[in-house]
Formats: sequence, C-alpha cells, structure tokens
Amino acid sequence: MKTRAECLKKYGSDYFIEKNIEKGKLFKVSKGVYSEKENVPEIAIFMYKYPNSVLTMKSAFYFHGLTDVVPDECDLATDRDAAKIHDQRVKQYFVQVDFFSKGIEKQNYKGYTINIYNKERMLIELARYKSKLPYDYYKEILLNYRRLLPTLNIQKIQDYALAAPKSNKIMEILQAEVL
Repeated sequence: MKTRAECLKKYGSDYFIEKNIEKGKLFKVSKGVYSEKENVPEIAIFMYKYPNSVLTMKSAFYFHGLTDVVPDECDLATDRDAAKIHDQRVKQYFVQVDFFSKGIEKQNYKGYTINIYNKERMLIELARYKSKLPYDYYKEILLNYRRLLPTLNIQKIQDYALAAPKSNKIMEILQAEVL
C-alpha cells in the first residue's frame, strides 16, 4: 500500500496516478491510500492508516478464533494520548500509556502485517470489559479460553493482570471464572 505522496513520487503527478488507476495497475482502496492489489482487506487498510494502533476486543477475539461472531466495526486500541480516529467503521479504545504496549504481537493476515494483542492479553481485556459485553458473547469466549488454558502462558496472564488498571478486580474474575 502507498499514500498519495508516495504515489506522486513514483508516478510524478495526479494525472499519471489516475492513468494507472484507469489501466488497472493501481487501485484507490481508501481515502489517500492506494494499492497495486485490487482487493485489500479492510483490517489491513486500518493498520496502514493507523500504524500505532492495535487490534483489540471483538475484532481480536474473532481473529484469534475465540468467537464466530463477525464484528460490525474494527476495534482498535491506541494509547490515551493518541488522536481520535474519525472513521465510523472503527471503534477506538484509549488505553493507559504504560499498559498499552503489553502483549502486542505482529501477525500476518492475508499477506499484510497487523498489530494485535496476544491471546493472554485478550483474556485480560475480556475480564476488564466483562460488564460491557453481552452475556452470551462473554460466556462463549470464556468457554473457549477454558479449552485453550493448557496452551496459554499463565505467567504472562498474571503479569498483564497486575499491570492493568483495577488489577484486583481482574484477578478476582480470572480466579473465579478461568484459572
């Protein structure tokens, strides 16, 4: 993917950018974002437009295979000091700066690199947002986590839980419902 500025460098002018679009050599995939591939996953476009964001919540649960419910919007976490994302297709979560970077992984999605919280960190997010999620949805993900428990890194889960805001409440939920 390329920005308009990168396309101007490569093609020289808007006229030549448009000519390449007409020829099918270049595609406008979003406002100010171009690609040489016609079909670019929406999630890859968001990661390109917002490189300091991380896939979280419903989008990450779906990506990790913890639910089969396709999210209506893309859930992105940013640090608390980040600018607001003005896109109706994105739900932005502002996270404390010291907790934001915990559990970020880079993963490949259809040939594109995305930032996503790992499964251990997403378990913490599940506990943090328990009261804001539909009960059936929460239970589905929780049951899938119970099945995955032998493959998860318990030390990471504890470290993330202790670093999270309201860590005592999170630890109570984890002890009572997961571990």
